[in-house]
Amino acid sequence: MSCQRVTISRLTGGPIFRGWARSASGDTAQVIAWIEHGIADWATTGATLVLPYYLALKAEALYLADRTSEALEAISEAEALVERFEDRHWCAELHRLRGMFLAAVDADETQIEASFGEAIRIAKEQKSVSLEKRAEATYAEYRRQKASGSGGRRFRPVND
Repeated sequence: MSCQRVTISRLTGGPIFRGWARSASGDTAQVIAWIEHGIADWATTGATLVLPYYLALKAEALYLADRTSEALEAISEAEALVERFEDRHWCAELHRLRGMFLAAVDADETQIEASFGEAIRIAKEQKSVSLEKRAEATYAEYRRQKASGSGGRRFRPVND
């Protein structure tokens, strides 16, 4: 990777990570615009490797801003890029997030279960213990909340 590419990476990735971190702290007013701007800047470089990851961060910020349908759209966009460029690094996380978002909009339980199941399966296949544990923990929290009677509404994983 050239020095110029590293500089571009830091310049474009900075707003994305800053926006995502601020959204996790509850500040969602302007941070989604930061993330979108960073993604647009990154896309102009022609690099595609981390775009699904950046879209996953955008999706999480949208979810935290109670814009879950838009979060699902961002996940779909990321999955389309994964298929187009055959870069499957973040597939497990994309499926985990899809499961979370589907639970939050009270989608069909079979879709929710399938998303979490696929996240766990892919993480195991890729031998990614951290992503496997994260998907299992999120799925377990979904099942706990569902059993307690809160259903999927306002589903918020405890450890995220």
